[in-house]
Amino acid sequence: MDIDKLFKVPRLPTSSKRKMPDNPTPEMLKKMRLDASSNWDSKDSATDVDMPESSSAPRRQSRRATVEDGDDKMVDTSFAPGNDADYFVEEDEEGRFYGGGLTSEQKQILSIFESAEGEGTTEDPEGISITSIRRTLLKFERAVNKNQDQRSKYPDDPSKFIDSEADLDSALKSLLSLAQSPVLAYPELVRSGSVSLLIGLLSHENADIVIDVVDVIHELTDEDVGNELEDEEEQQEAQVALKTLIEALLENSILELLVDNLSRLNETEESDRQGVFHILGVFENMLGFNPDLSLILVSKTKMMNWLLNRVQSKTHDENRGYSAELLSILLQNNAVNRQDFGKKDGVEIALNVLSQFRRRDPVDADETEFMENLFDALCSALAEPEVKSFFLASEGVDLMLLMMREKLQSKSRAIKTLDYAMSGAAGTVICANFVEVFGLKTLFAAFMGKGSKKSKSNTPTATSEDTSHILGIISSLFSNTPSDSPDRIRLLAKFVENNYEKADKLLEVRENAHNRLKVVDAEIEAEKKETLADGGEIESEDEDMFYLRQLEGGLFTLQTVDYILAWVVMEDDGIRGHVTQMLERKNQSLKDLVSTLQIYRDNLDADTQSNGAAATDHSPEDGALSQKEILQHLIDFLHECS
Repeated sequence: MDIDKLFKVPRLPTSSKRKMPDNPTPEMLKKMRLDASSNWDSKDSATDVDMPESSSAPRRQSRRATVEDGDDKMVDTSFAPGNDADYFVEEDEEGRFYGGGLTSEQKQILSIFESAEGEGTTEDPEGISITSIRRTLLKFERAVNKNQDQRSKYPDDPSKFIDSEADLDSALKSLLSLAQSPVLAYPELVRSGSVSLLIGLLSHENADIVIDVVDVIHELTDEDVGNELEDEEEQQEAQVALKTLIEALLENSILELLVDNLSRLNETEESDRQGVFHILGVFENMLGFNPDLSLILVSKTKMMNWLLNRVQSKTHDENRGYSAELLSILLQNNAVNRQDFGKKDGVEIALNVLSQFRRRDPVDADETEFMENLFDALCSALAEPEVKSFFLASEGVDLMLLMMREKLQSKSRAIKTLDYAMSGAAGTVICANFVEVFGLKTLFAAFMGKGSKKSKSNTPTATSEDTSHILGIISSLFSNTPSDSPDRIRLLAKFVENNYEKADKLLEVRENAHNRLKVVDAEIEAEKKETLADGGEIESEDEDMFYLRQLEGGLFTLQTVDYILAWVVMEDDGIRGHVTQMLERKNQSLKDLVSTLQIYRDNLDADTQSNGAAATDHSPEDGALSQKEILQHLIDFLHECS
């Protein structure tokens, strides 16, 4: 007897995330009707032989349908398929018939289908009581114990424990209903010790039982648990219950066991592939509830190795995409995970996988999301100086420039990646490499919205996001390139060539950002007046929120542009005269740049280090100036010029 086949049947629906099983098809019902009709006809033939005609007449008469104004002719009894007795019985007051055309046997079969569709589901959550929950947990405990007992007694005879395995499968599915009442069910689940039994089944010999357990845990830890509750207090209680359950799961080493099962499952099988998907879903649920678990997941398991291996798959599927998303989440706000990513050749792997998008676009939305998640993971990792070194060694700059020249979907992400790689003092070496491999030409072509001769005529100009990252790259080049060096001279020459067209483009971007900022400033000022008129006060937290809105509304772009303009104005007299003249046409002057840079300086964190690098506990190395000091020097120079 093949036990695996028993558990390969489609699982029953548990929530909106799962697929509903197929209903009986018309062909199936037709076959059932024909089989039943043939059986009935054979019975009629036997009856006609054994019974006289007089005895069969009343039976046919009882199945005759008549209408008062109609002809008194005999009705063809074959009109009701399968001799459905209810066909002429089920009628409304006006005499219309509602028979289903099914025999009692067929109706019984349909009843079984209907009950099967309802199996594993429960009544409305309001009907769930602590008694029913305890009954469900007791049934589950007994099923686990019985299966373990029979497996230990008859390890080599599956026929002895196959029934208990089916009972265990059914008991596991019944636990899915507990997610409908987390406030009652989760504490009881922990108190009864059922969590330990559930986690223990992750080591079960039958992989299909393991998949069932993963489905249950995925459902119980879903981020939407309790959100359907209307009362806010009840939602908070549901979150407390979910926290209790997750803590109990962690105490039973769920992370380690789930990661172990990733390598156990065979993704060529549909059920196993779904199991892997739900394991990744459990990790996402837990990280969404407590982001600090990302460090535990990486440090205590082989999760990073598995993810890096999975994203290298030659064929794309939903699990590959999910792996890239989870990798991005793990690296988002954790320096230790980023360093581990670099040590395990994560940069080399990510660049190799992304290189396929140099020549082609993703085939669909899923692969596009996969590409973006992998780029996001790389950008997060580049916040660490060690990872920047790996990026340079793996020729990441060269690949990003190639993507920018091809002008496919990967272009925007390549620009963003270079912005992250070149920022901060640790990006100095990468900035030098960027200029060395002729990146300035590609960068300013993208900034000006110019396409190469090979590019298509409908190639779009730089988007707002692209422009923001391009400005970030130029800003890093000015901050990290040594004064009077050949690289610095080549950078400044770009703003002089073609009659200062790059400087004019900067002023154009500045004007657009300034106009957007004026709208936001007007809205903020109106809100402040309304608050003061109502007798309220403007708190420091309110000021912080207003500043964030200003940054999003154009101030960030304005600060970056003015920072670049201040550098070029200070280092080249010709550019200074041109910029001053262009500002005067807009009734502006270099004092407007000073005003922007002062706001920039005053809102920098006190411990922000050189070139806008992430805050650290140590001073800039090698006598490098902090970002505040650089801004102050620029402000002093502009004051002297204005």
